[in-house]
Amino acid sequence: MNKTPTIRKHSHFFAYMARLKLIKRWGLMRNTQPENNAEHTAQVAMIAHGLAVLQSARYNGNLDAGFVAALALYHDVGEVITGDLATPIKYFNPLIKEAFFRIEDVAARKLLDMLPDDLHPTYGPLLAPDMTTLAWRLVKAADRIAAYAKCVEEIKAGNSEFALAAESILKSIEAIDIPAVRDFMNDFAPSYALSLDELD
Repeated sequence: MNKTPTIRKHSHFFAYMARLKLIKRWGLMRNTQPENNAEHTAQVAMIAHGLAVLQSARYNGNLDAGFVAALALYHDVGEVITGDLATPIKYFNPLIKEAFFRIEDVAARKLLDMLPDDLHPTYGPLLAPDMTTLAWRLVKAADRIAAYAKCVEEIKAGNSEFALAAESILKSIEAIDIPAVRDFMNDFAPSYALSLDELD
């Protein structure tokens, strides 16, 4: 007896993820080197992984660095639906900030709903993270550090447009009370200002 084959519904989730490269960052700023969300996400994931390793190795953080890296990979996924709203607009006042965060949350949940049900237990904590955890705080710190690195890169290229942003972002990083963040800024961040010859 012939069985009718099961027709699977296609999931658009990873096709949406591939579009992160189409979302431009720093939309109101003149860039010498344009940056997209895919590039930013890769850098945030590397930095977040490094922060988790530092925190665990030096401060008994007992963190799953792989999970932290995965959390970072998905930290901006809602923007494939919402686009990247420039920081001066997003934080213009509390109402705009709250409304945009709600929109981002709806977008992330829409993406989660694109996945088959059996994958929700794995992707749910990545797309709708617990924002009270140290893992998430490290991801947000990595996001700030990556933004600071971008500012340093632009300033190094002679673009003074990023000078005030660099100062503001550096202050926000210095206010983060996580030892691994302090160590990263002391041990690794200064190298962002060096040329390739100086790195060699």
